[in-house]
Amino acid sequence: MIPRFGKYVIKRGIILFLTVIVATYITVLIANMGGYVDEIIKSDLYLSISQSIRQNPAYKALNETQIKELINAIYTNELKKIGFDKPFIYRSISYLRDALSLSLGRALFISSDSGSKNVRIIILERLPNTVFLFTTTQLLLFFIGLFTGLFLARRYGSFLDKLSVLFAPLSSMPGWFYGIFLILIFASFLRLLPYGGMVDVPPPSNRFDYALSVLKHMILPVMSWLIAYTPINVYVRRTFFLMFSSEDYVELAKAKGLPESLIQRRYILRPTLPPIITDFSLTLIGSWMGAIITETVFNWPGIGSLFYQVSVMFDSPVLIGLVVIYAYLLALTVFALEFVYAILDPRIKAGGT
Repeated sequence: MIPRFGKYVIKRGIILFLTVIVATYITVLIANMGGYVDEIIKSDLYLSISQSIRQNPAYKALNETQIKELINAIYTNELKKIGFDKPFIYRSISYLRDALSLSLGRALFISSDSGSKNVRIIILERLPNTVFLFTTTQLLLFFIGLFTGLFLARRYGSFLDKLSVLFAPLSSMPGWFYGIFLILIFASFLRLLPYGGMVDVPPPSNRFDYALSVLKHMILPVMSWLIAYTPINVYVRRTFFLMFSSEDYVELAKAKGLPESLIQRRYILRPTLPPIITDFSLTLIGSWMGAIITETVFNWPGIGSLFYQVSVMFDSPVLIGLVVIYAYLLALTVFALEFVYAILDPRIKAGGT
């Protein structure tokens, strides 16, 4: 017999995978705009073949009728090669199967820095840059918000606590908004930091100098997000800890005379960790795929700027690939959080009972 928790894990895994399938298929439909993009591709293909044939000296002796017949024959053959001889609904199922197996094919319009048109290479070339930048940023936000919020919760009503409430509205503006002003101040006016990019041009040959160059280019985008999201992070964590501080079991622990540090760690921090870690995990995954404007403002060669490029150019294979990878990351994160909950809070039982 499969244990109860095992059944729950299997059930959750199936539900999450079905969610990935539905999200991927919707993306396939939207990315191809119901076949509209396919018609654009067909037109570009026909035009390319036509120009190639008409400009080739080997076909100069052919008359107009023969040239058209040759163009149509080559065009029909090329359509069969890429599956365009079948209706869109059938091809969409094929796209779905390839996407789910991460057989992402070739990009239509863009290429990687190394010149490859392979979608997987294009994405994997950009993904580490985004993961490095925004994982660093989110970790800083997480620990600053966690420990500052806990500190302020112990000093409710103090000057610093009131100051944190006063600064919370700073988070009403996104990180890229502050990034523009940081570029004007530190790059344009003071000339202390680079305008954007990930590394100096030309890049340093020494590994240590290369790492320093990357860190120097990270300062402004990281700083912009810290300015934008630290106030609200601190305010939310502080409010969260205050709510748990008024629980009966916390008051009982205080009445027993337990040390303040033990109360903070065992009776306030630990019960709040599951939702806090959930928020951090989902925010982290979201920042990897959603920081489009920030990466564009700072010219950071990551997934966000790639998302913008493929959206503008209607490069559907890359767009589908990005969404599929995001869907997998999100599903795996939610799946892993089920185990984290059980470890952090044993009171939580599988199946919500």
